Amino acid sequence: MKKLFCAAVMLLVYSVLSAQETELFRLEAEVRVDYMQEYLENDKVDAASGFKGRYLNFRIDGKIAEGLTYSWRQRLNNVKTNSSFFDDTDWATVNYNIGRWNFNAGRQVVGIGGYEYDMAPIDCYFNSEYWNNIACYQFGVSASYAVGNKGDNLLFQFCESPFRWNAINVNNGEMFAYNLMWFGNHGCFSSIYSLNMIEWMPGKFINYIVLGNKFVFGDFKLDLDYMNRAVSLNRFIGGNMSVMADISWQASDRLTLFAKLTYDVNNTDEIGDLCVTPGTDILRVGGGIEYYPLKSTKNLRLHLNCCYADGKSPVSAVIRPKQTVVDAGVTWRMKLLDLKRKN
Repeated sequence: MKKLFCAAVMLLVYSVLSAQETELFRLEAEVRVDYMQEYLENDKVDAASGFKGRYLNFRIDGKIAEGLTYSWRQRLNNVKTNSSFFDDTDWATVNYNIGRWNFNAGRQVVGIGGYEYDMAPIDCYFNSEYWNNIACYQFGVSASYAVGNKGDNLLFQFCESPFRWNAINVNNGEMFAYNLMWFGNHGCFSSIYSLNMIEWMPGKFINYIVLGNKFVFGDFKLDLDYMNRAVSLNRFIGGNMSVMADISWQASDRLTLFAKLTYDVNNTDEIGDLCVTPGTDILRVGGGIEYYPLKSTKNLRLHLNCCYADGKSPVSAVIRPKQTVVDAGVTWRMKLLDLKRKN
């Protein structure tokens, strides 16, 4: 009897410990504060210098039922008095997974390729002119399919155009984007490619071909993106493009060094690219370090970086000729609440 009783207790303990848990609700927060100095030639840009609260985000994730999940990320540092609540919502989506298929609906990331574009904004320090001008969160629906068993996924997305609100289209009503993406994962090589047709005015489209490539060799990582943009067949390839290259070395578990280059050029005279306007020919180079001071976690990160830009760009551009930016700051990620249910 004692043996039977012990066996029953052990079986009960094992069943409890091995029971699967359903994550009903997970609340996280992340904040980044920087101290910045910006110069145009030798003139300090006071409005862009000093302490800056760059990001304050809250994120909620959870599971509704088998295969049905939700995710919501909200920014609190970018609130404008005349804006909609959703203008500061990065995403608020419901996701349904069944077999190889995945369906997503709600406010989501516009499906454009490239690793610079794919990186979370809080993890970016200096970026291309294109990145600085694209409104990358919009309402839409998407469906993806896992091809084979090697990590390839195809995604189609139908969503609002990121150019619905701009200087040309002031609340121009319904404008849409049609996006096809390929996510690949093959050992040391990964990819995020896309073909995009995006309305920049009702019935008028700009087309993207984006080739995002990632190469990993031990502690070294290279992200290499090429984006081609065209509003007509005239100079469809090469006249309007961006190139981004980011190489990093993980020197230790707590220290990463990186260098980055971005190049944006639009040598066409055609209206339609509202991110990199005609006459732009600007190169930006820089580098920096990331340091994680805590041994047990990477939730706390310190950074220091510097970048310099030169070339040609309109006065309204984010990246200006002979622009120097020095940036030091701290990022803190917090897990606030995690509710789980035993199945």
